[in-house]
Amino acid sequence: MDSTTLTIGPGFRLSDVDPGSTPGFTSRGSRSPKKRGKTELTARVERLAELQERLFASSTGGARDSVLLIVQGMDTAGKGGIMRHVVGAVDPQGVTITAFKKPTDEELEHDFLWRVERRVPTPGLIGVFDRSHYEDVLIGRVRSLAGEDELERRYGAIVEFERGLVERGVRVVKVMLHVGRSEQKERLGERLERADKHWKYNPGDVDERLLWDDYQAAYQVAIERTSIPEAPWHVVPADKKWFARLAVQQLLIDALESISPQWPTADFGVEREKQRLAAT
Repeated sequence: MDSTTLTIGPGFRLSDVDPGSTPGFTSRGSRSPKKRGKTELTARVERLAELQERLFASSTGGARDSVLLIVQGMDTAGKGGIMRHVVGAVDPQGVTITAFKKPTDEELEHDFLWRVERRVPTPGLIGVFDRSHYEDVLIGRVRSLAGEDELERRYGAIVEFERGLVERGVRVVKVMLHVGRSEQKERLGERLERADKHWKYNPGDVDERLLWDDYQAAYQVAIERTSIPEAPWHVVPADKKWFARLAVQQLLIDALESISPQWPTADFGVEREKQRLAAT
């Protein structure tokens, strides 16, 4: 799969992205695209797991690299599926997942990036933000929780923050899962129809849905203002869950391959230890 088609460029318009499309994915043979996509997702787990282990191992030898996956999207966009089917496929010891909720009283006493900085992955880890500091410019704009001057300050602060992360060795992978309005309605309806999914349903989701156009506009502005060469945005059509998972998996693989983590050199005499072990 060619994930470069997901990276936004000059003149990007969110409204031009078809949430049901599968950019960069070519179906071959007689199998359906969905079946082939699921097969590829499974086939690449080993590669992702190996790279994650190498990243973790390299940190024991002094390497400073880490990866931060930021996942944004409207309700029902599939963030949970990414956590289970993509991130969940690697060793949990090498992953940290943070789901940012409404700020606590303590967090509100600090700048909006204070709580985010505390969850940045340390060397060797893949950190995942299930929602993130972008909520402070998305909800802040839609719900008028921040004025225009403050929103502009936050866009600039985010850019500088993420540039600083990259300089520290954190590879930032930003993903917007772009679900369609009709698909979201269907997924919310399924949650109401199935008792095993009632726990996922939040009446507030409908309130947010009424502001759909405002959120799309807020995403457009946020993506335009904060997509930089060091940390570009990737917009992933999310109506087809199998495609969204495959796309995010490939973006993680690409990020790790660009780091190219190496197994650390043994700090002991290997042959000597073989001899000592053989003698026991």
